[in-house]
Amino acid sequence: MVDYLINLVATAIIRSALLLPYAIRVRFFGWVMANFVGRIAGYLKRARYHLGFVWPDMPDVERRRIARACCNNFGRTLIENYSGSELQSRAEAARIVGNGLAALEKARAESRPVIFVSGHFGNFEVPRRALTARGFVIGGIYRPMSNRYFNAHYEKTMMDVSGPVFPQTTKGLMGFLRVLKKGGMVTILVDVRGETFPDLDFLGKPAPTSTSAAEFAARFNAVMVPYFGRRLENGLDFEVILADPIPPGQPSEMMQAATNAIADLATRYPEQYFWVHRRWRDRTDI
Repeated sequence: MVDYLINLVATAIIRSALLLPYAIRVRFFGWVMANFVGRIAGYLKRARYHLGFVWPDMPDVERRRIARACCNNFGRTLIENYSGSELQSRAEAARIVGNGLAALEKARAESRPVIFVSGHFGNFEVPRRALTARGFVIGGIYRPMSNRYFNAHYEKTMMDVSGPVFPQTTKGLMGFLRVLKKGGMVTILVDVRGETFPDLDFLGKPAPTSTSAAEFAARFNAVMVPYFGRRLENGLDFEVILADPIPPGQPSEMMQAATNAIADLATRYPEQYFWVHRRWRDRTDI
Protein backbone atom coordinates (compact mmCIF):
# COMPACT_ATOMS: atom_id res chain seq x y z
CA MET A 1 0.00 0.00 0.00
CA VAL A 2 2.87 2.38 0.81
CA ASP A 3 4.48 1.76 -2.59
CA TYR A 4 1.12 2.35 -4.27
CA LEU A 5 0.64 5.70 -2.51
CA ILE A 6 4.22 6.78 -3.23
CA ASN A 7 3.67 6.00 -6.89
CA LEU A 8 0.41 7.99 -6.94
CA VAL A 9 2.17 11.07 -5.58
CA ALA A 10 5.22 10.65 -7.83
CA THR A 11 3.07 10.14 -10.92
CA ALA A 12 1.02 13.24 -10.16
CA ILE A 13 4.18 15.33 -9.78
CA ILE A 14 5.69 13.96 -13.00
CA ARG A 15 2.50 14.54 -15.00
CA SER A 16 2.24 18.09 -13.67
CA ALA A 17 5.88 18.79 -14.50
CA LEU A 18 5.39 17.53 -18.06
CA LEU A 19 2.97 20.39 -18.63
CA LEU A 20 5.81 22.89 -18.17
CA PRO A 21 8.12 24.00 -20.99
CA TYR A 22 11.06 21.58 -21.25
CA ALA A 23 13.85 23.81 -19.92
CA ILE A 24 11.76 25.00 -16.95
CA ARG A 25 10.63 21.44 -16.25
CA VAL A 26 14.16 20.06 -16.13
CA ARG A 27 15.50 22.87 -13.94
CA PHE A 28 12.47 22.66 -11.64
CA PHE A 29 12.80 18.91 -11.11
CA GLY A 30 16.49 19.26 -10.38
CA TRP A 31 15.75 21.99 -7.83
CA VAL A 32 13.00 19.95 -6.15
CA MET A 33 15.23 16.88 -5.85
CA ALA A 34 18.14 18.90 -4.42
CA ASN A 35 16.07 20.93 -1.97
CA PHE A 36 13.17 18.74 -0.88
CA VAL A 37 13.03 15.13 -2.07
CA GLY A 38 16.76 14.61 -1.57
CA ARG A 39 16.47 15.77 2.04
CA ILE A 40 13.29 13.83 2.86
CA ALA A 41 14.43 10.60 1.18
CA GLY A 42 17.90 10.78 2.72
CA TYR A 43 19.67 11.13 -0.63
CA LEU A 44 21.66 14.18 0.42
CA LYS A 45 22.86 12.44 3.57
CA ARG A 46 23.79 9.29 1.65
CA ALA A 47 25.66 11.24 -1.02
CA ARG A 48 27.67 13.16 1.62
CA TYR A 49 28.44 9.87 3.37
CA HIS A 50 29.74 8.22 0.20
CA LEU A 51 31.81 11.25 -0.73
CA GLY A 52 33.41 11.17 2.71
CA PHE A 53 33.99 7.43 2.40
CA VAL A 54 35.84 7.84 -0.89
CA TRP A 55 37.54 11.18 -0.15
CA PRO A 56 37.82 11.46 3.65
CA ASP A 57 39.91 14.65 3.42
CA MET A 58 37.25 16.52 1.43
CA PRO A 59 35.95 19.53 3.42
CA ASP A 60 32.36 19.18 4.59
CA VAL A 61 31.28 22.30 2.70
CA GLU A 62 32.50 20.71 -0.55
CA ARG A 63 30.77 17.42 0.20
CA ARG A 64 27.53 19.31 0.76
CA ARG A 65 27.92 21.23 -2.49
CA ILE A 66 28.57 18.08 -4.54
CA ALA A 67 25.75 16.19 -2.82
CA ARG A 68 23.27 18.94 -3.77
CA ALA A 69 24.56 19.02 -7.34
CA CYS A 70 24.31 15.22 -7.51
CA CYS A 71 20.67 15.31 -6.41
CA ASN A 72 19.99 18.11 -8.89
CA ASN A 73 21.40 15.96 -11.69
CA PHE A 74 19.36 12.99 -10.41
CA GLY A 75 16.14 15.01 -10.60
CA ARG A 76 16.95 16.38 -14.03
CA THR A 77 17.73 12.89 -15.34
CA LEU A 78 14.48 11.47 -13.99
CA ILE A 79 12.20 14.02 -15.65
CA GLU A 80 14.30 14.07 -18.85
CA ASN A 81 13.74 10.34 -19.25
CA TYR A 82 9.99 10.96 -19.11
CA SER A 83 10.34 13.70 -21.73
CA GLY A 84 10.62 11.41 -24.74
CA SER A 85 10.90 13.42 -27.94
CA GLU A 86 12.32 16.50 -26.20
CA LEU A 87 15.19 14.55 -24.65
CA GLN A 88 15.66 12.81 -27.99
CA SER A 89 16.20 16.16 -29.68
CA ARG A 90 18.88 17.07 -27.14
CA ALA A 91 20.55 13.68 -27.57
CA GLU A 92 20.57 14.00 -31.35
CA ALA A 93 22.31 17.37 -31.02
CA ALA A 94 24.95 15.98 -28.64
CA ARG A 95 28.55 16.03 -29.84
CA ILE A 96 30.19 12.60 -29.82
CA VAL A 97 33.75 12.58 -28.50
CA GLY A 98 36.20 9.69 -28.28
CA ASN A 99 37.44 7.13 -30.75
CA GLY A 100 34.77 4.45 -30.45
CA LEU A 101 32.55 5.38 -33.40
CA ALA A 102 34.78 3.75 -36.04
CA ALA A 103 34.78 0.50 -34.05
CA LEU A 104 30.97 0.57 -33.92
CA GLU A 105 30.68 1.13 -37.66
CA LYS A 106 33.04 -1.79 -38.26
CA ALA A 107 31.12 -4.07 -35.87
CA ARG A 108 27.83 -3.20 -37.54
CA ALA A 109 29.26 -3.89 -41.00
CA GLU A 110 30.46 -7.29 -39.79
CA SER A 111 27.21 -8.06 -37.89
CA ARG A 112 29.33 -8.44 -34.79
CA PRO A 113 27.61 -7.87 -31.43
CA VAL A 114 28.46 -4.87 -29.27
CA ILE A 115 28.13 -4.55 -25.49
CA PHE A 116 28.06 -0.95 -24.28
CA VAL A 117 29.14 -0.65 -20.66
CA SER A 118 28.12 2.45 -18.75
CA GLY A 119 27.31 3.67 -15.26
CA HIS A 120 25.16 5.98 -13.17
CA PHE A 121 26.68 9.20 -14.45
CA GLY A 122 25.19 12.25 -16.16
CA ASN A 123 22.16 10.98 -18.03
CA PHE A 124 22.88 7.34 -18.87
CA GLU A 125 20.05 7.13 -21.44
CA VAL A 126 21.48 9.88 -23.65
CA PRO A 127 24.22 7.81 -25.40
CA ARG A 128 21.70 5.20 -26.54
CA ARG A 129 19.38 7.89 -27.85
CA ALA A 130 22.25 9.71 -29.61
CA LEU A 131 23.44 6.57 -31.38
CA THR A 132 19.89 5.53 -32.24
CA ALA A 133 19.59 8.80 -34.16
CA ARG A 134 22.66 7.71 -36.14
CA GLY A 135 21.06 4.45 -37.22
CA PHE A 136 22.19 2.08 -34.47
CA VAL A 137 19.66 -0.22 -32.80
CA ILE A 138 20.58 -0.70 -29.13
CA GLY A 139 18.80 -2.76 -26.51
CA GLY A 140 19.65 -3.24 -22.88
CA ILE A 141 19.10 -4.93 -19.56
CA TYR A 142 18.10 -3.20 -16.33
CA ARG A 143 17.43 -3.94 -12.67
CA PRO A 144 13.71 -3.34 -11.93
CA MET A 145 12.92 -0.82 -9.19
CA SER A 146 11.71 -2.13 -5.85
CA ASN A 147 8.47 -0.14 -6.24
CA ARG A 148 6.67 -2.23 -8.85
CA TYR A 149 4.02 0.43 -9.46
CA PHE A 150 6.60 3.09 -10.31
CA ASN A 151 8.71 0.59 -12.24
CA ALA A 152 5.78 -0.26 -14.53
CA HIS A 153 5.81 3.20 -16.14
CA TYR A 154 9.50 4.04 -15.69
CA GLU A 155 10.58 1.00 -17.72
CA LYS A 156 8.49 2.33 -20.61
CA THR A 157 10.84 5.34 -20.83
CA MET A 158 13.64 2.89 -21.74
CA MET A 159 11.62 0.63 -24.02
CA ASP A 160 10.43 3.44 -26.27
CA VAL A 161 13.96 4.44 -27.33
CA SER A 162 15.56 1.82 -29.57
CA GLY A 163 16.05 -1.94 -29.34
CA PRO A 164 14.38 -4.23 -26.80
CA VAL A 165 15.09 -3.67 -23.10
CA PHE A 166 14.93 -6.60 -20.69
CA PRO A 167 14.49 -6.79 -16.91
CA GLN A 168 17.23 -8.52 -14.92
CA THR A 169 15.28 -11.75 -14.52
CA THR A 170 15.84 -15.25 -15.87
CA LYS A 171 13.40 -14.63 -18.70
CA GLY A 172 14.85 -11.18 -19.38
CA LEU A 173 18.40 -12.52 -19.48
CA MET A 174 17.43 -15.11 -22.09
CA GLY A 175 16.00 -12.38 -24.32
CA PHE A 176 19.09 -10.24 -23.78
CA LEU A 177 21.37 -13.12 -24.81
CA ARG A 178 19.30 -13.76 -27.94
CA VAL A 179 19.99 -10.18 -29.06
CA LEU A 180 23.74 -10.75 -28.66
CA LYS A 181 23.59 -14.09 -30.43
CA LYS A 182 22.02 -12.38 -33.45
CA GLY A 183 24.80 -9.77 -33.58
CA GLY A 184 22.86 -7.00 -31.88
CA MET A 185 23.93 -4.12 -29.65
CA VAL A 186 23.06 -3.88 -25.96
CA THR A 187 23.78 -1.68 -22.94
CA ILE A 188 24.65 -2.72 -19.37
CA LEU A 189 25.08 -0.37 -16.40
CA VAL A 190 27.98 -2.10 -14.64
CA ASP A 191 28.23 -0.05 -11.43
CA VAL A 192 25.52 -2.10 -9.73
CA ARG A 193 26.24 -3.89 -6.48
CA GLY A 194 25.47 -7.54 -5.85
CA GLU A 195 26.46 -9.33 -2.67
CA THR A 196 27.86 -12.33 -4.58
CA PHE A 197 29.90 -10.25 -7.04
CA PRO A 198 33.69 -10.15 -6.75
CA ASP A 199 35.28 -6.93 -5.50
CA LEU A 200 36.99 -4.60 -7.95
CA ASP A 201 38.58 -1.25 -7.21
CA PHE A 202 36.27 1.72 -7.60
CA LEU A 203 37.65 5.08 -6.52
CA GLY A 204 40.18 3.37 -4.28
CA LYS A 205 37.64 1.21 -2.45
CA PRO A 206 36.52 -2.40 -3.05
CA ALA A 207 33.16 -2.48 -4.81
CA PRO A 208 31.21 -5.65 -5.73
CA THR A 209 31.16 -5.76 -9.54
CA SER A 210 29.62 -8.30 -11.87
CA THR A 211 31.94 -9.72 -14.56
CA SER A 212 29.02 -10.88 -16.71
CA ALA A 213 29.43 -8.16 -19.37
CA ALA A 214 32.99 -9.29 -20.08
CA GLU A 215 31.95 -12.96 -19.97
CA PHE A 216 29.19 -12.29 -22.49
CA ALA A 217 31.69 -10.41 -24.68
CA ALA A 218 33.98 -13.47 -24.72
CA ARG A 219 31.09 -15.89 -25.29
CA PHE A 220 29.66 -14.01 -28.28
CA ASN A 221 32.87 -12.40 -29.62
CA ALA A 222 31.34 -9.01 -28.89
CA VAL A 223 33.05 -5.63 -28.91
CA MET A 224 32.88 -4.03 -25.44
CA VAL A 225 32.67 -0.23 -25.53
CA PRO A 226 32.31 2.20 -22.59
CA TYR A 227 29.97 5.12 -23.27
CA PHE A 228 28.50 7.95 -21.20
CA GLY A 229 26.25 11.00 -21.45
CA ARG A 230 27.95 13.96 -19.77
CA ARG A 231 25.75 16.93 -18.90
CA LEU A 232 27.13 20.22 -20.19
CA GLU A 233 27.45 23.41 -18.20
CA ASN A 234 24.05 24.78 -19.24
CA GLY A 235 22.42 21.80 -17.50
CA LEU A 236 20.27 20.89 -20.51
CA ASP A 237 22.60 19.66 -23.26
CA PHE A 238 25.02 16.75 -23.42
CA GLU A 239 28.24 15.39 -24.75
CA VAL A 240 28.41 11.68 -25.56
CA ILE A 241 31.70 10.06 -24.58
CA LEU A 242 32.34 7.03 -26.76
CA ALA A 243 35.58 5.41 -25.66
CA ASP A 244 37.90 2.95 -27.36
CA PRO A 245 36.79 -0.69 -27.10
CA ILE A 246 38.13 -2.58 -24.10
CA PRO A 247 40.67 -5.18 -25.32
CA PRO A 248 39.74 -8.85 -24.80
CA GLY A 249 41.25 -10.41 -21.71
CA GLN A 250 40.36 -11.88 -18.35
CA PRO A 251 36.81 -10.87 -17.32
CA SER A 252 38.06 -9.20 -14.12
CA GLU A 253 40.61 -7.16 -16.08
CA MET A 254 38.03 -6.06 -18.64
CA MET A 255 35.55 -5.06 -15.93
CA GLN A 256 38.26 -3.19 -14.04
CA ALA A 257 38.90 -1.18 -17.22
CA ALA A 258 35.17 -0.41 -17.50
CA THR A 259 35.03 0.55 -13.81
CA ASN A 260 38.08 2.77 -14.22
CA ALA A 261 36.31 4.66 -17.01
CA ILE A 262 33.41 5.43 -14.63
CA ALA A 263 35.80 6.34 -11.81
CA ASP A 264 37.66 8.76 -14.06
CA LEU A 265 34.45 10.64 -14.88
CA ALA A 266 33.28 10.57 -11.26
CA THR A 267 36.60 12.18 -10.29
CA ARG A 268 36.56 14.80 -13.03
CA TYR A 269 32.86 15.60 -12.76
CA PRO A 270 31.79 14.47 -9.26
CA GLU A 271 28.57 16.50 -9.44
CA GLN A 272 27.30 14.12 -12.12
CA TYR A 273 27.96 10.77 -10.46
CA PHE A 274 25.00 9.23 -8.61
CA TRP A 275 26.47 9.26 -5.09
CA VAL A 276 22.99 8.38 -3.87
CA HIS A 277 23.59 4.95 -5.42
CA ARG A 278 24.56 2.22 -2.91
CA ARG A 279 27.72 1.09 -4.66
CA TRP A 280 30.05 -0.26 -2.00
CA ARG A 281 29.73 -3.33 0.21
CA ASP A 282 28.48 -2.92 3.80
CA ARG A 283 27.18 0.60 3.14
CA THR A 284 23.48 -0.24 3.44
CA ASP A 285 22.71 1.71 6.61
CA ILE A 286 22.69 5.07 4.82
